[in-house]
Amino acid sequence: MLIKTVNGKTPEYGEDCFFADNATLIGEVKMGDQCSVWFNAVVRGDVHYIAIGDRVNIQDGAVIHCTYRKSPVNIGNDVSIGHNAIVHGCTIHDNVLIGMGSIVMDDCVVESNAIVAAGAVVTQNTRVESGFIYAGVPARKIKPVSDDLSKGEIQRIASNYIHYASWFRE
Repeated sequence: MLIKTVNGKTPEYGEDCFFADNATLIGEVKMGDQCSVWFNAVVRGDVHYIAIGDRVNIQDGAVIHCTYRKSPVNIGNDVSIGHNAIVHGCTIHDNVLIGMGSIVMDDCVVESNAIVAAGAVVTQNTRVESGFIYAGVPARKIKPVSDDLSKGEIQRIASNYIHYASWFRE
């Protein structure tokens, strides 16, 4: 894992976190407990801060970045950032799934209990409403998140990644 200080700011993280051998954390990053940053993922807080809550998994190839002095990243608790997703200068509340290959752009807000579908592009300043799935390019509200999806996807994936991380500590 590469942890790099930039402009006097070094990434900080809580307890029981897992970082893959080639994960990268740079600059002003504050991460809570039981988080994981997977293979080839980059969390780059060089131009603004990145604040990440507890039990967040940033899957393989994902990129978390900001816009210089304008748009930081704030991520809540129990969030899954899918493989190869880009999360840029936005706010993601609690209990959210950001699907594989999706892009969430500057100044977006993804409210709690929402899903951004795989491959979706959430354009600048979009507000993803709590309890809904957004999909497409540009992303649009598709349908409500059912209880089955909430428990079977959002909560299951967040919990599974805590378990998967334990395999790498053995």
